[in-house]
Amino acid sequence: MTAPVRSPRDVALPVPTPGEEAPRGWISGVNPVTRILLALVLSIPLFASIDVVSGLVAIGLQLLCVPLTGLSYRTVLTRLSLLLLVAPVAGVSMLLYAEPEGRVFWTFGVAAISEGSIQLAVAVSIRVIALGLPTILLFGRADPTELADALAQVARLPSRFVLGVLAGTRMLGLFVDDWRTMSLARRARGVGDRGVIRRVASMAFVLLVFAVRRGTKLAMAMEARGFGSGIPRTWSRPSRLSPRDAVALLGGLAIMAAALAAAVAAGTFRFIWS
Repeated sequence: MTAPVRSPRDVALPVPTPGEEAPRGWISGVNPVTRILLALVLSIPLFASIDVVSGLVAIGLQLLCVPLTGLSYRTVLTRLSLLLLVAPVAGVSMLLYAEPEGRVFWTFGVAAISEGSIQLAVAVSIRVIALGLPTILLFGRADPTELADALAQVARLPSRFVLGVLAGTRMLGLFVDDWRTMSLARRARGVGDRGVIRRVASMAFVLLVFAVRRGTKLAMAMEARGFGSGIPRTWSRPSRLSPRDAVALLGGLAIMAAALAAAVAAGTFRFIWS
């Protein structure tokens, strides 16, 4: 006995429950333009000094703010893993070629490792992490459309530029899908496991061709729909500043003030040009 045929209207579609949605953090209510300014506030003061204390204090205080972003600590550490690999590389130049200070442990030509160079290398490595962490926390869950609305309405950037950047940002996900599809296709043909450098170079060239073609088509489509017109554009979603933006900026200033004050109190503050 066959089951009766059911129409599409009889099939109940699964409805996501509110508990299944990813929680939005407090920082999600901050205007994207304010987040950009906040990223600068959390980064530029760190260039005033190269020391370990201020960098560690800044990183520690920023990590305490992770619950406000809606991200988990595991997600933050995963996205920070690349910086953790790059940071020691940035400190190698200071380790080998900084002006020797204190006890010298090893020399070879113009390279020398001393107590001062080790301290500078560690400080620079920590600085790399401290400069990259705010971007991860502030824009880890940023909505490109919300960012475009803020840039056009709050920052008053030209709509042609903003919409072009938004369209390009939306296309980034397609590049990942294209790369994955090409990898699977080459593996299915038996040529995906040989010559890593040669394979990556050929796939990168194909991806470049896809990007040029897709960008040309997208530009023509946007021009045909009037996105390049000089007529003032209206926006369906308003973007405004709120008291939360002021609180966020004050919090960023407090973090930087505490980091630099800790370095001064510990006696490790070292002006970058000294």
